[in-house]
Amino acid sequence: MSSSIPPQGEATSHAPATAPVETPSSHTPTVENAAALDAADTPATDASPAESATPPAAAGAEKSARVDVPAVAAALKELFPALFAGAPKPLKLRVQADIQERAAGRFTKAQLSAFLRRYTGGTGYLIALSRAKQRFDLDGQPAGELSDEHREAAVQELTRRRGITEARRAEEDRGRQERAQLLRDFSRTTLTPTNFGALKGLSAEQLEEQLALARKEEAEQPARPERQDRAPRGGDRRNGAPRGDQRGPGGAGGRGAEGRGGRGPEGRGGPGRGGEGRRPPRQPR
Repeated sequence: MSSSIPPQGEATSHAPATAPVETPSSHTPTVENAAALDAADTPATDASPAESATPPAAAGAEKSARVDVPAVAAALKELFPALFAGAPKPLKLRVQADIQERAAGRFTKAQLSAFLRRYTGGTGYLIALSRAKQRFDLDGQPAGELSDEHREAAVQELTRRRGITEARRAEEDRGRQERAQLLRDFSRTTLTPTNFGALKGLSAEQLEEQLALARKEEAEQPARPERQDRAPRGGDRRNGAPRGDQRGPGGAGGRGAEGRGGRGPEGRGGPGRGGEGRRPPRQPR
């Protein structure tokens, strides 16, 4: 019995297990760990543990109150635009204490904790965290190097989210293709809707729902561009004229200046073999 008392007392002196921003640092680094180490004022005293020091009634009332995170974000952006306006920047460690010191009485700890959890868990912030080397204070000035542990945790979380997004898109595409095929099959079938649904393993309600969704998705598809007619084979693609017309003034057979037989201005015997300069046949002796 005596050996089990110290761990219990030790556990009560630390952050409660339900505190959302106090993830134990012994766990594998995740976005929750990075956000907790990133935005919490102190590892064990400033965010949720401080709430546990308040009377139970007051703590319950504060937790039950709905935090207007967008309003807190707008106020912080107005008070500290160098840090919170524009693209996200990696926050200085214990930035919550700096906010409470410079804007005393403006925000409750519950409000700041809720805002920082959402802010540091956003994809834009994680991207900034994965690329940056410095943290920044409320004035937008560098305030310490970013640890490799936090950067790697952000990269891992971004990879996890990207995989989830790709899997969801693949599943959505697969569902659209299956519904489109179902609609095509239904348009060609001679079965009654009931029998067709039974063949596909769908009830009448499910079949109607799937068909309605397939028709909607088909109507939302962008119109395919019309295929341009190709130029006739053997013709000039620039103006559509037959290639033979481009060989010379002598017509389709004209290879020279005036005709097929003309090698020069007048050809061997005149303007060309087919022209007036053709030699007369020899007379028999």
